Amino acid sequence: MSKVVDKFLTYVKIDTQSDEESTTFPSTEKQKDLARLLVKELTEMGAADVKMDEKYGYVYATIPSTLKDKEKKVPVIGFIAHMDTSPAVSGKDVKPRIVENYDGRDILLNQEKGIILPVKENPELQDYVGKSLIVTDGTTLLGADDKAGVAEIMTMAETLLKSPEIEHGTIRIAFTPDEEVGSGVDYFDVPGFGADFAYTVDGGALGELEYENFNAASARLHVHGYSVHPGSAKNKMLNAILLAQEFQNLLPVHENPASTEGYEGFYHLEKFSGVVESAVADYIIRDHSREKFEQKKAYFKDAAALMNLKYGREVLTVEMTDSYYNMKEKIYPENAHLIDTAVKAMEMAEVTPVISPIRGGTDGARLSFMGLPCPNLCTGGMNYHGRFEYVCIESMEKCVEIILNIISLYAGC
Repeated sequence: MSKVVDKFLTYVKIDTQSDEESTTFPSTEKQKDLARLLVKELTEMGAADVKMDEKYGYVYATIPSTLKDKEKKVPVIGFIAHMDTSPAVSGKDVKPRIVENYDGRDILLNQEKGIILPVKENPELQDYVGKSLIVTDGTTLLGADDKAGVAEIMTMAETLLKSPEIEHGTIRIAFTPDEEVGSGVDYFDVPGFGADFAYTVDGGALGELEYENFNAASARLHVHGYSVHPGSAKNKMLNAILLAQEFQNLLPVHENPASTEGYEGFYHLEKFSGVVESAVADYIIRDHSREKFEQKKAYFKDAAALMNLKYGREVLTVEMTDSYYNMKEKIYPENAHLIDTAVKAMEMAEVTPVISPIRGGTDGARLSFMGLPCPNLCTGGMNYHGRFEYVCIESMEKCVEIILNIISLYAGC
């Protein structure tokens, strides 16, 4: 079994699921269980400056430079992955299984429960015929998002620390909590991290390279109704549930996740609760274009104002907060070398780069606006946030090779 697989299988068995309803940071203490294990492993393999932030759960470490020419100036590179798994599906008692020499057919995940990973709904499985896949038992997610990234960075670290003859500059690594609930870098120590730039290792299929993501905002719509007895409600009742429905109907019908792709943005109603007297609707607003993003936010507020005007009272109030912005603003043109180098590193590993926009966000997006330019590299995982998640072993091994190539290219060795 390869190093990266051995590490990955260990990490996914540790429950690190984050909690979007929590008011603490990290949102769950159990994320620190993996953090402590990583600290132990990094210390044992000889990394320097190994540190766990006991309050917030971050793990930091250094792989010291091995350059023979001490006068040579090379950048300090960072590599970052997150330890938590999505709240969408349980990450407890994960039972990974290796499917060797995959034959291209449906994969039986759980015979007792009759759970199957079907090719019909996952045609990309055909790309992995003859390779080895790690799958779930169909009752939990796998955790490749982002424990594949964690395992790949840790394998890179061990490779370099055990092979001092490989010349490279100073490497900084970090592992973060709570990425899945949008607060992963709230307390990240950018100055202390000390990297000139970094890569998050948190993408999907082999070859993915991402430096564009959504501009993102969250919006909470408070709906104020008026409840009276249905028998005497004429011209009096204002049903908050119906008011919320009326507001939703004011939003562009095709600007929703089910009708958009690529660079197209959307409004997404994530959560709703209410009775006649009051209701709350939680939305997310997304667009790659900063201009269109601002227009979407303005339209949302204008729709609420229009309804208030119609009813002659404040039936709707809006709370809106920006979440993150498109990191492309911080990558191009000033830091385009990050993408050029990653492309070359992939080609050296005989991997075809696939540059595409992220229809979401990463820790790297926020870090880029905190002064640490940080595009996103692939991990080899697929079907994130669900029980049909899987990862290709050969892809994980190639991801480690790509990271090592990036380090070599920046060292000029």
